[in-house]
Amino acid sequence: MSKLPFPILTADEAAALVADGSTVGFSGFTSTGQTKLIPQAIAARAKALHAEGKRFKINVITGASTSGELDGALAEAEAINWRTPYQSNAIQRKSINEGRMRYFDMHLSQVQPWLRAGFLGKVDWAVLEAAEVRADGSILLTTSIGATNTLARLADKVLIELNDAHPAAIYGLHDIYEPADPPHRQPIPIVTVRDRVGNPLLQLRPSQIAGIVTNHALDNVKDYDEPDPATIAIGANVANFLVAERRAGRLPDGLPFQSGVGNIANAVTEAMAQNKEIPNFSLYSEVIQDGILSLIDQGRVDFASGTAVSFTPSVLSKVYANWNQYKDKLILRPMEISNSPEMVRRLGIITINTALEFDINGNVNSTHTLGRQIMNGIGGSGDFTRNAHLSIFTCPSVRKDGALSSIVPVCSHIDHSEHSVDILVTEHGVADLRGKDPTERAEEIISRTVDPQYRDLLRAYVRSCGTVHAQVNTDKSAIFHQAFARFKDMRKAADLL
Repeated sequence: MSKLPFPILTADEAAALVADGSTVGFSGFTSTGQTKLIPQAIAARAKALHAEGKRFKINVITGASTSGELDGALAEAEAINWRTPYQSNAIQRKSINEGRMRYFDMHLSQVQPWLRAGFLGKVDWAVLEAAEVRADGSILLTTSIGATNTLARLADKVLIELNDAHPAAIYGLHDIYEPADPPHRQPIPIVTVRDRVGNPLLQLRPSQIAGIVTNHALDNVKDYDEPDPATIAIGANVANFLVAERRAGRLPDGLPFQSGVGNIANAVTEAMAQNKEIPNFSLYSEVIQDGILSLIDQGRVDFASGTAVSFTPSVLSKVYANWNQYKDKLILRPMEISNSPEMVRRLGIITINTALEFDINGNVNSTHTLGRQIMNGIGGSGDFTRNAHLSIFTCPSVRKDGALSSIVPVCSHIDHSEHSVDILVTEHGVADLRGKDPTERAEEIISRTVDPQYRDLLRAYVRSCGTVHAQVNTDKSAIFHQAFARFKDMRKAADLL
């Protein structure tokens, strides 16, 4: 590391600069691009202060969820007062659901505008991971952007974890663009997935940089499970639906796709790639996973735009070793651009996301179990779904070995209303909700997506209502309550928590 005009600190020295009550913005989107040593040192400091009977809690803002090195460490140390916008750590989830940590969920595209508007208060510290730091205060980020650019620009002071496991040769991976706020905002000048409109470096004021901590560690990205038969069937059903749409002339070539994160998302993109009637496609999404890189290698994905690359260590090492092969295929943008409603609508993105449950009206729950226990958060699914050319949700029809139906009379919590949802897919089939009234929609969902053991029960519920629009009348209330009670008992027995 060449001589830089910034203090070189240990992680403990950096952590000691962060005061109780501070609002800290951490880089990171999923477990990628996050600092690793500094948050663990903050957690250790919190534990030590708590042992002395002293208070220490901070407010945490990130791009999205992070790994146990950040979210898990701080939650286990009881070091977080409030947290936004998204989380997925089990320790943190338990703390939130037990009321020991305040958490408010947000659409990811709203975070950076809210920060600039001051809705989340002042940002005291930004803690960022960098592949390179320059004397003029410009830094090269690593494997994600998320909200990092806005957090860093607004922060009073910045701590940098300089991680030489990420080579400076990845210059050009990032496209950092921050729009003006209303009433001065102009159109985002992106009209194709490949367009570059920003800066490959994040520019800080040198006076902001309070210190640099050095590290050498790749992101802690875990392998996903092998797909099970239901997951494979869901992927095939999505691919077959897209082929049918193309044959019917309703799916023009060239529309980009957005896909969520996880096993089902991987199965869907793999099934799309294996179906030769689907032409090569591009991705305009949040997270670029191992499976997408494999499809780039196969020539099936032409280009992938996101806000993070969530590659397992072996795959990330492969990318770095062959950077010239991938540098014209990948781009990372701030999450208010990757998730921009303007961009989703303009590009005509086909969105594919995963539901926890959906109901016979077409409403989708992505975030809560039993309507009251937070799982992760809405993330970017709402940003994409509400503005999609075609919005698709996938879900296994049953959980807990069949004890729980994922399709219910009424969702226990609604994140995406029926007005935003076009297509629902389970391992049993595809429900196309376009152009159908509520009664037709209910039958489409029941007949095509529900597990056979629950179809009669859901049809009895619909009959008890007369039409889905109608209120339950007193003559039919017994049937209604019997059907609804069965679902409530089933959900209790499933012991989701």
